[in-house]
Amino acid sequence: MKGKNIIVLLVAVAFVALSAIDATAQCAMCRATVESGASENQESIASSLNAGILFLFAMPYLSAAVIIYLWKKKSRQVVSA
Repeated sequence: MKGKNIIVLLVAVAFVALSAIDATAQCAMCRATVESGASENQESIASSLNAGILFLFAMPYLSAAVIIYLWKKKSRQVVSA
């Protein structure tokens, strides 16, 4: 059973690695915001962008943690039943 899990994991990693696309379109919005705010109050714009980046960075990990928690909770209920 472990061999099958490893194969599934490798296929998933390969799929994610091969399906990556350029993310320059999303960065254009951030670049335009920073360039337009360079002459104004740059610190508030930079802190807002940093907060947005941290939010976007944390969401996949938070989602994965919730899914793993629910999965473990469900598997413990099945084993004890």
